[in-house]
Amino acid sequence: MRLDPTQLTTALNGPPAPVYLLFGDEPLQLGEAADAVRAAARTHGFSERTCLEADANADWSALDHAAASLSLFAERRLVEVRLAGEGVGNEGAKAIRRYCDRGADDVLLLIVAPRLDWKTLSSKWAQALDAAGVIVQVRQPQGRRLQEWLRGRLTRAGFQPSDEALALLAERVEGNLLAAAQEIEKLGLLRAPGPLSAEALLASVYDSARYDLFDLTNAAVAGDRARVHRVLHGLQAEDMAPPLVLWVLARELRKLAALGYALANRGDTGAVLREYKVPDSRRSATLATARRLPLTTLWELLARCADADLAIKGRSSADPWAVFVEIADALADAASRPRS
Repeated sequence: MRLDPTQLTTALNGPPAPVYLLFGDEPLQLGEAADAVRAAARTHGFSERTCLEADANADWSALDHAAASLSLFAERRLVEVRLAGEGVGNEGAKAIRRYCDRGADDVLLLIVAPRLDWKTLSSKWAQALDAAGVIVQVRQPQGRRLQEWLRGRLTRAGFQPSDEALALLAERVEGNLLAAAQEIEKLGLLRAPGPLSAEALLASVYDSARYDLFDLTNAAVAGDRARVHRVLHGLQAEDMAPPLVLWVLARELRKLAALGYALANRGDTGAVLREYKVPDSRRSATLATARRLPLTTLWELLARCADADLAIKGRSSADPWAVFVEIADALADAASRPRS
C-alpha cells in the first residue's frame, strides 16, 4: 500500500503493518515519518529496536538473523534498516522478499532510504513490500502544496495564518522545510497563538532588526529618496533576506497599480483597499498616492520586480540589491513629482 506522509499519520492510529519503506530526499518529512513509525511501534509493544546500515553490497544475512532470532529483552522488536544509496542489490532484494513472504507477528521492519528511482520501485522486492506493508514517499512541496504544508504546521502551533502570511513565509524559506520548522518554532516563542497576518509575521521574525521592511515602502511612497537609500543599505547590512525585500516592494506596487486602475476605470477602490488590508487611517493617503503615480510607471516597476526575482534565483547576473535600489528610487522619484 502506498501512502503520502499525511495519510501515514492516520494509518498509524490502527495496528501497524509488518513492514514500512520510507524514502525521499526531503529530510524533515522523512525523519518525522520515521519517528511516527517508531512511536507507533512502541505503542504496540515493539519495545526493542535493532538498527542495521545497509547498501547494495552489504551482508543482508543480518536482516534474516535479526528477523528470526529471539529477543532476550522484549517480546516484540523493531528492526530498522537504514539504506545508503538507491539500491539493495541481489542479496538485499532476496532478503526483503523473504521477510515479506514469511512475516512475523513479533517483528516490525522499517526501511529508511534516500530517493529511489522508478526502476527500483518496479522491482520484485518493492512489489512484495508494497503487497505486505506500506510505502511512503516524501517529496519537496512546491507552490500551493508548500503553502498548505505551512498552513498545517502553523495551525498545529496554534496560529491562524492569512494567505499573505503563508505566501510570505513560503518566500522566506524557499522550499527548505527544516528552515520553515525553525521559523515556526521561533514564532511560537515570540507571539501568542491566534490570527497571524503578514505584517505580524514580519514583525516577529525580524523584531530585532534596526530597519523595518515597511520603512522602505513608506519612504518610497512619501518621495523620500534619501531615506529609501538609508533603509535599503541598512537592510542589506543586517542580512535581510532578499525575497522578503522583493515581497514588500512588489506588494506595494501591486496595491498601487490595482488602485490606479480602479480609479482610472471607475472601479471599486474599496474592494482593492480591503483586499490589501489597508487600515482605515491610511486609506485617504493611499488613494492620494495612487492618484499621483502614473499607471505606466507602476507597471514598469512591477516588471523590474520580475528582474529582481530572476537575480535572487541566480538566473541573471544582476545584483538583486542593485535592482531593489532602482525600483525603490524610481518609485520615490515618481511619488515626489506632481502628476501632470
